[in-house]
Parts: sequence; C-alpha cells; structure tokens
Amino acid sequence: MANPTTPPNNAEKNAQKFFKKSEQSDTLAKRSRKKERSEHAAKTAKLRELRLAKETVDKAEADKQAAEKSEAMTDAQREKQRKRASVVKPPARIRMTY
Repeated sequence: MANPTTPPNNAEKNAQKFFKKSEQSDTLAKRSRKKERSEHAAKTAKLRELRLAKETVDKAEADKQAAEKSEAMTDAQREKQRKRASVVKPPARIRMTY
C-alpha cells in the first residue's frame, strides 16, 4: 500500500509543491492584510480620541463664552430676548392646487 503523504510520480510531486507554495503565499497575504487592518484600526482610534478631545475643549470654550455673554446682558436685553422667544408665528399656509 502506498504512503498517502508521498506522491508516487513526478507530476504529483510538482503539483504538491505548487499547492504548498500557493498556500504559503495565501497565508502571507492574510497576515499582511490582518496587520494593515490592525494598523488602520489603531490610527482610526487615535484620530477619534483626538477629535473627541478637541470637541470637549471647544464645547468648554463655547460654554464659557456663553456664560460671559449672559452675564454682560442687561435686564432690558434679557427682556427683549424673552419676548422674542415667546412670540411664535404660525406656519404659513400652503395652498394646494390640483
């Protein structure tokens, strides 16, 4: 009985060599893609972290400016702002023609 791991003729040996090489190149390609994906994920995480930090700083500054602005408003200006907020116009009517 022949050993299944060793091919009996030269053509099968060449085919086995070819398939082994193709499997090795496939695993190498898979490794490189996996490495690229992990590098891209790390880069994305870093950029996201920087963006969130910038948004936090911008929001804090905007809140600070809003607080300064509201402190600087006089009572008359606050009253005007309240009146503007309380007056609400009804939506315009849309006439439909058929």
